[in-house]
Amino acid sequence: MALHFVTDDAGGAHPGAIVTLTGAEAHHAAAVRRVRVDEEVTLGDGRGVWLSGVVVAATPKQVDVRVTARDERPAPFSRFVLVQALAKGDRDELAIQAATELGVDAIVPWQAARSVSRWDAKAEKGLARWRTIVREAAKQAHRAWIPEVEAVARTADLVRRAGESTVLVLEPTASVRLTETTAPDDRDVVLVVGPEGGIAPEELEALTAAGARPVRLGDTVLRTSTAGAAAIAVLSAAHGRW
Repeated sequence: MALHFVTDDAGGAHPGAIVTLTGAEAHHAAAVRRVRVDEEVTLGDGRGVWLSGVVVAATPKQVDVRVTARDERPAPFSRFVLVQALAKGDRDELAIQAATELGVDAIVPWQAARSVSRWDAKAEKGLARWRTIVREAAKQAHRAWIPEVEAVARTADLVRRAGESTVLVLEPTASVRLTETTAPDDRDVVLVVGPEGGIAPEELEALTAAGARPVRLGDTVLRTSTAGAAAIAVLSAAHGRW
């Protein structure tokens, strides 16, 4: 499979045009991935444009690609949104990386009551870090659309969201399995994953009162770093994406 790179310049390019990679993307292409002249690659803008092309020049500072074909891939009609609670270490980062590779369409960092990690004074830095992780994971997975990483949410924000989307709260004690749950095809499906200590009772009560549905993945308890990715895989199969 051809190597894939992302650049905003891909959006306006058509067959015959030259798209130039510069900066970090050029260095990654030439010095890390070692692309060579005449090698076939793909390019995207992260918003649905997908280009095929051939490298015509390659240095660590600039890589030129002649476009040979263009495709525009539509965004999903209903999105899979992962609300990932902030977690200690790199567990939340592992979660969003895997979810991106498996097909999530948007990610919401959640400052849950039991989150050990706190972004109160470093939200912008945390969001920038998550967006970089998601961008690189989407490139690795050859995705035409890079998932959006939204602003940090509080529980009250999730409660409001339950009125306009299908909100499913991953809860190991729930009586209903995710595989037994159906969701309309015209609404976003929002998966809520708690932190290491689980979702606090008052948070679960507030979410269910607003219309969210607690669901479980199976008889075992998954870590916060794997639960969301597993749920995305289940939804992808159920909704015909896989």
